[in-house]
Amino acid sequence: MSCTPGQPCAEGVKRRRALAVLGVMGLIFIALSAASFLDSRGQVVPSNVRYADFGAVEGKRIFQAYNCMGCHTIVGNGAYFGPDLTKLYDKVGPAWLEAFLPSAGSWPAAGAVRLQLQNKAIATEAGVDTIEAYLDKYPGAGERIQRRGGHPTNMPNLPFTREEIGELIAFLKYTSAMNTEGWPPKPKVDGLRFPQATPLPVAAQATATAAVAPPGGAPAAARVPVSKVALGETLVKDNGCTACHAPTTQKLVGPGWGGLYGSTVQLADGSTATADDAFIEEKLVKPDAKVVAGYAAGLMPSFAHVLDADQIGAIVAYIRSLKESKP
Repeated sequence: MSCTPGQPCAEGVKRRRALAVLGVMGLIFIALSAASFLDSRGQVVPSNVRYADFGAVEGKRIFQAYNCMGCHTIVGNGAYFGPDLTKLYDKVGPAWLEAFLPSAGSWPAAGAVRLQLQNKAIATEAGVDTIEAYLDKYPGAGERIQRRGGHPTNMPNLPFTREEIGELIAFLKYTSAMNTEGWPPKPKVDGLRFPQATPLPVAAQATATAAVAPPGGAPAAARVPVSKVALGETLVKDNGCTACHAPTTQKLVGPGWGGLYGSTVQLADGSTATADDAFIEEKLVKPDAKVVAGYAAGLMPSFAHVLDADQIGAIVAYIRSLKESKP
């Protein structure tokens, strides 16, 4: 562009200013690019976060492989069909996640979480070893148990392996440790009256805790005089058994109980066994003593230190009552 003859011309000044601004912007871009290659400046990185023997980096790959962001959000990215997972680990703790992820089609009850705390590694990660202390430290777990425990979810049971579950929890532990600068935002629920907008009262937290029996004891609901079958039905719900086993012949994570009692069971070693009282009792106490064909060892936890002999007998009675159950 040229100047008009005889008129004041500031074109050269404008050009120099534009080039100077462009140069400054270029320097800023180069400086920020260089800074992106420096250390995290105090921000947590996934390679430094572990849950037991599992790494957060591998957990991120599992999270992506199962397309979890198709339903869930992390740090503002993802979909909104399921809850935001950014700070989930800090809210519910590792024992709740250990109870939920293997059988996500049902919300875990307090007994299922207490069962996970029997594992020393999980209790160490949680920093507590009793259900009362756990619910106090992770109130989000108490809220979920009190409002949803034992009820079905909208999430399918996914074929996670034990390693994948540990890696996913490591990844969620990492996202909880991130400095998200206020994300996700806290919703304003002042004046709203529906249950989901009501803060969890202390009384409800106490109810969730009281529903759990100490090791060897019966849940509060089971202390009233009830039939053995009814007691067994209550126990399987309180201890999260219904998350893996249906009262019909439907297969969930484990086999359905409908028609199971008295049937012939094919075992992994090629032999067979009859699903009688002794067989079911042994499966509850020593689940890997006789591995059923089609199922991996270590899939079912032991209830040896969770249920006493009377409670085990009640569960057997309940399963026996389902002998004629149909799908």
